[in-house]
Amino acid sequence: MSMMEVVAIRRTPQLVGAPTGTSAESRERAPLEIGGITLKPVFEPARLPRAVASAGGAPSAPLRLDRYYRVVAERGEALEIAQALRARDDIETAYVKPRPLLPLAPDQPELELAPAIADQPVPDFAARQGYRAPAPEGVAIDAAWALPGGMGDDVRIIDIEGGWCLDHFDLGGNGGLAGGDPYPELDWRNHGTAVLGVLIAEDNSSGVRGLAPNARGSAFTHRLEGPAGAIQRAADLLGPGDLLLLEMHSPGPRYDFEERDDQAGYVAVEWWPDCYDAIRYAIRRGVVVVEAAGNGAEDLDDPFYDAPADYFPEDWSNPFLRRDSGAILVGAGTPAGGGFGAPRSRLDFSNYGTRVDCQGWGRAVCTTGYGDLYAGSGERQWFTREFSGTSSASPIVTGVAACLQGIAKKRGAPLSPLAMRQLLRDNGSEQQGPNEPIGR
Repeated sequence: MSMMEVVAIRRTPQLVGAPTGTSAESRERAPLEIGGITLKPVFEPARLPRAVASAGGAPSAPLRLDRYYRVVAERGEALEIAQALRARDDIETAYVKPRPLLPLAPDQPELELAPAIADQPVPDFAARQGYRAPAPEGVAIDAAWALPGGMGDDVRIIDIEGGWCLDHFDLGGNGGLAGGDPYPELDWRNHGTAVLGVLIAEDNSSGVRGLAPNARGSAFTHRLEGPAGAIQRAADLLGPGDLLLLEMHSPGPRYDFEERDDQAGYVAVEWWPDCYDAIRYAIRRGVVVVEAAGNGAEDLDDPFYDAPADYFPEDWSNPFLRRDSGAILVGAGTPAGGGFGAPRSRLDFSNYGTRVDCQGWGRAVCTTGYGDLYAGSGERQWFTREFSGTSSASPIVTGVAACLQGIAKKRGAPLSPLAMRQLLRDNGSEQQGPNEPIGR
C-alpha cells in the first residue's frame, strides 16, 4: 500500500511577513471539507519574533504558510482527492507528494543481531568511530572539544524522523520526545537511535561517544503532521543557533515519485513547496537546518529539476538551483579505510550538485541501534558498525555544527544559519574523485 499526501493551496492567503502576532495571523484556521474528507492545515499560526525574523540573511519574501492544507490517502484515492480540490474556486492548486522515507544506503545489507550478552558491562566502541578522528580522515572532533563550549554546550538539536529507542542506555542525556506519535516498527526505531547516538551519546568509557554529548538532543516524528508540519512545529521549540536535522528523503520526479528498492531518483524534501516554506520558516527563526540530500544518485544541477511537478503552484521555482532555502544539504562520502574507495569521494548513490554543501561518512558508521555489533541484554544496549547513507552523513555534519555553535555561544553569540553553512563549506576537508564531487 503506497500512502501519499495531498497538499492543497488555498487562494488569497494571509501573508506571513517578518514580524507576527496580529490577531489575523494567530487565529485558528478551519479544516477543509470535501466529499466527506477533511483536510487539516499543514501549519500552525506562525511565530516569527521580530528580533529573529530575518536571521541569517534569509530570503525576505513573505511566507504564505496558512494557504496549505493536507490529507493522507492511498495513491489512487489521493489523485482523485487532488483532482476534486483543483475544481474548487477557493483552491489555487493541489498536488500529491510521496511519504518521507529513511535515507539509508540503498544497498545496505540486512543486519543480523549479535548474540545476546547479559549481566556484563557494555564494551567501549570509541576506537571504531573513525569519523571522530583528526582531519582529513574524520571531523577532528577533539579539536572542538578542547575549546570552551566545544562539546555542544547550551545547544539544542531536534531530530525529525519516525522513531527512536529513547531509553537506550547510551542516550541518557536526551531530551525525549518533543512531539508527535512515533512509528512502532523496529526499522524506524533503529534508525532514529543510530542518529541520536552519532549526535549525543554520552561521553564515558562504554558504548560510543556522541559528537556533541553536551547538547540536548530531542526527537520529533513526522508521522501525524507530515514532514512540513513537523519542521515548523519543531522549529517553534528551538531558538536562534539551535539545530534541526531532517532525516528523510522522498521519491522524486525522475521516476514519477514511485518508491523503489534502489532509491534511484530520491531527492531532498525541500523539492516540495510546503517543505521548502517550512525550512524557510525555521531559518527565519535563526534555527540551523541540516537536511539529507538524498540517496537518489541524482545530479541536482540537471535542468530536469527546473520543471515543476504536476500542479505545483505558479510561484514555484527549482530549490536546487534557482532559490535557496538556507538549509545545509549533506551528501554521503566515502569513509577512510574499509575498502569503499577513495576517502571523501562521493559514494555512487549520493545526490550531488551545486546545492549540496558538504558531506559526511556514508558507510561504516559505528553508533547506537541495530545490534549487529553488540546486542547486550536487549534493544537498550544495541550497537551497530554499519549505519550508512545520507542517513549517517547528516548527523555527523549536525554534530560538528552543534560543537561550533557551542563555541560561538561561549564567545558571545550563536552563528546564523547562513554563517554556519558558509563556515562548513569553507573549512571542510577537500573532496576526492573518481566520482563527480558531491558539491561544486
